[in-house]
Amino acid sequence: MITIGTHRVSTLCFHGVGTPGRVLEPGEERFWISESRFTEMLDLLAGHRQVEITFDDSNESDHRLALPQLQQRGLAATFFVIAGRVDTAGSLSSAQLVELAAAGMSIGSHGMDHVSWRSLTTAADRHREFTEAAVRIEGVTGAKVRRVACPNGQYDRRVLAGLRAHGYERVYTVDGGASWSSAWVRDRYTITCHDTTESLAEYLTAPDGALRTRAARTARGVIKRWR
Repeated sequence: MITIGTHRVSTLCFHGVGTPGRVLEPGEERFWISESRFTEMLDLLAGHRQVEITFDDSNESDHRLALPQLQQRGLAATFFVIAGRVDTAGSLSSAQLVELAAAGMSIGSHGMDHVSWRSLTTAADRHREFTEAAVRIEGVTGAKVRRVACPNGQYDRRVLAGLRAHGYERVYTVDGGASWSSAWVRDRYTITCHDTTESLAEYLTAPDGALRTRAARTARGVIKRWR
């Protein structure tokens, strides 16, 4: 599961920008940042080459606020969509998904219902989250869904095996730190309301942290992959 090759990539995970248009899940508000903060961060990211930008939860702000800002700077991103929320208030509509894809953005799956994939107990549940969600998104965009992000960053060996069986080309977590560009499981750093442009710049300077920090993170990742 741990692949080494080519170069290190820092992957960032954004969620909501601006004011939510739906009722948030408990504790979710900390993953929303202001539009001005988002603008400042994108200005910083425009100067970094080995950074990948992603968005989780398919919030409507992905299209209304994030897309134009990305386009202005010539940046691309991957948007991980909760299939069951498409065309609901505060979330991306089918038309917006099509426009994101047409603008050159990648569209991935974040499952059907934003539930922990470690809690899935039946083959039917796993099929709904791993396969049906992707099929529904593909039906909107007309493009194959090749990437997936684990809801709440929760996964284990059984989850990874199911995603392998589906044929996903890359799986995203939120374990922090950089990843090898060839890695099938790619870690991400989650942006929260506590992050500033300065803290993000500091992270990008040393995304893996001190040697001890990196070793501890690697150990946790191994445990997750094999438990």
